[in-house]
Order: sequence, then structure tokens, then C-alpha cells
Amino acid sequence: MGQNTTRRGFIKAGVAVGAGLAAGKAAAQSDPLITEVQEWNQVLGFGVDERPYGIPSPYEKAVKRRSVPWLTADPISSINFTPLHDLDGIITPNGLCFERHHGGVAEYDPAAHRLMINGLVDNELIFTMEDIMRFPRENHVYFLECAANSGMEWRGAQLNGCQFTHGMIHNVMYTGVPLRLLLEEAGVKTEGKWLLAEGADASGLTRSIPMDKALDDCLVAFKMNGEALRPEQGYPLRLVVPGWEGNMWIKWLRRLEVGDQPWHHREETSKYTDLMEDGTARRFTWVMDAKSVITNPSPQAPITHGSGPTVLTGLAWSGRGTIPRVDVTIDGGKNWHAARMSGPSLDKSMHRFYYEFDWDGSDLLLQSRAHDSTGYVQPTKDALREIRGTNSIYHNNAIQTWYVNKEGVAENVEIS
Repeated sequence: MGQNTTRRGFIKAGVAVGAGLAAGKAAAQSDPLITEVQEWNQVLGFGVDERPYGIPSPYEKAVKRRSVPWLTADPISSINFTPLHDLDGIITPNGLCFERHHGGVAEYDPAAHRLMINGLVDNELIFTMEDIMRFPRENHVYFLECAANSGMEWRGAQLNGCQFTHGMIHNVMYTGVPLRLLLEEAGVKTEGKWLLAEGADASGLTRSIPMDKALDDCLVAFKMNGEALRPEQGYPLRLVVPGWEGNMWIKWLRRLEVGDQPWHHREETSKYTDLMEDGTARRFTWVMDAKSVITNPSPQAPITHGSGPTVLTGLAWSGRGTIPRVDVTIDGGKNWHAARMSGPSLDKSMHRFYYEFDWDGSDLLLQSRAHDSTGYVQPTKDALREIRGTNSIYHNNAIQTWYVNKEGVAENVEIS
């Protein structure tokens, strides 16, 4: 497996790329797609008023969210996955952000939406959307990851594609009001140590949140990537709980109750707890630990160009801070190399990494390993299982392996 980890090696790779481009130019002289005028070159395109809301090219129709039918019993309470292998950069387009519903998508007029704050407060309040829009607002880029992301992989490789193994995540810019400002308006009593967030959808989803977190960096958000929340993302109002499991980011947010202890409702007792090897369960494991995945090459994005210069890319994130470093290996961990980090490095946000190498056409075992700003290093599956066992479906942040054969086809595997 050829590797170029030095500047000299990279320059050599650049020469190879340049030679390839020169050959491409020569071939273009006899390629009618560039030397002859095509039919579509000779007709006017559609006008600006024909698509008042922009949509992707029809040639990108395969780039979409996908579901796995056997994962849930009914589409009303189901999941679909972000196509990570088709994306680049760190921002997830609004129409591709993964969805998780417990009672289907609620759709209603924002003029009829209300947010109540009650419980252990000086003044119980009810806000309209207009009221909320009058508070100071902030913009932050955060990832949202379901606690069950990669959950099917605890007992072995199952789902063949990073969209399905890691696609319960998205990363967008949220615009909203700091939650602490709304709580200050209500006046939290001294004994108010917990917050119950409740959704307005048919499932009435609730989660208990420590007051320290609520007063720290939580947002009550109404926009994502500059436009209103999509209905499937909680329009018109959702809670943003940076770095913590997605189930706590209550959508269609309608009520915040201040209390002196956690409520122990369904989603924090029978669900979203970590069943250990000995049968006991860990609860309140909110933070999403450092994690990464190679998105290309991967099972849904095979190598199609043959041997030669190849670009490996992927994503890394941590609920505890930033990702200053990602290591990658193309030989199953025998040799590790520092990936090239590209784009902004933001707190509790996705980070994009690349590794360029010359593929000699031999088998590859691809892995990535994230390091976060606290010094935490992403563990192997064996190391994680030694502590956690295999009974859980939540908080699996282990290193992922893709096997790529000589034809460039990739599949989900495990190695020891």
C-alpha cells in the first residue's frame, strides 16, 4: 500500500496527478462531449420564477435520507439516516438531516404555538413565537447525534454503509434564544435544580435536564442554517442541548417545568439507558463521546477510478469540545497517519478530515481515530466492549472498519 506522508511524497503524488491530467487533456481532443456542441448547450434554461425555492439537480436524486425497515415497527415511530457518504464539508443541508420520530411529524401554525415555563419559578409564563423572537438571539454550529447511532454494531458488523452505521447525526447552524434568558425571565427558585422539557407532538416526549446544563449553553432554536426549522426538525421551536444525546433536544417544544429532581419518565428509564454486561443499567449518560467515521471510501462510496491518487475523507466530532487531530490507517492499524483537518474547528461540531494517498490496488482496511480537545481518544470496539459488554444499543463510539477489495468495493467488517 503506497503512502505519502512527507512533503516530498506529496509532491511526487502531485506529479502523478499532473501526468494524469495531461493525459486527460489529450483524450479530450477526441471526446465529442467536449469537442462537439451538445443539444442542451443550444436551448434556454428555466427562468428564475420557475423554482422560487431552490432544489438539487435531478442528477443528484440519489442523495437522500434512507431508512432501514426492520429497525422500527412503524414509519410513524421511526428513523431515517443522513447520507454522509454523499456530503462534504461540515454543514448538513436541511433536507438531508436525519429524522427520529416517536409519534410522527407534527405540523401546525406557529401563530398557535405557545411555550410555557412553570414549576419552581417566581413567575409562570407563556410565550408566543413573537415573544420569543424579541429576546437576544445567538448562532451556533452544533452536531446532533442520536444516542443509538452505531447501536446495531455492538455485537458485530451489521449495516453496510456509513449512512446506516453512523447516519443518525447532522450538523447545522442553529439560531435561537439562550435558554437561560427565558429562565431568568421566569425566575428560577433556589430549589430548582432540574428542568423537564416537553414536546407538543403526539408522543408528548419529555426529558429531564440538569439546571446547570440548561443555564450553560442550551438554546431554544427557531432556525437552522438560516431558515425556519423543518417540520421534521421540530418547527416552529426546538431545544438545542449541545454535545448531549439527541433525544434530549426536544422538538415542537411547548413546556419547560422547573423541579427539584429528575422526573424519570419513559425515555430516561426504559429507554436511553445503557444496559451493562452484568444486567445493571447506567442512566444519565448524556454526553456524546469523541467519534469519527471514514465516509469515502465506504460501502456506499466505492473506489471507482482504479489505482493511483486517492482521496480519503471523513467526519469527527465530540460532545466535550473540538477535534484537533484524527489519525487514519489504511492497513488495519499497522501504521497510523495524521489526517489533514480542513474547515472550521468549532466546539461540539463536526470536523472534516482528509488523507491523500496512492492506492496500489491491494486490499485496504480503513479506520479513523479521533482525539478531542480534552485528550480523550476514540476507543476500539474491543476496548469499549471490555467495559460496556454487548447488551446496550446506546453510546457506541468505537472505531469503524471498512474493508476495500482490489476492485474498490467496500464492506463493513471487524478486525481484532
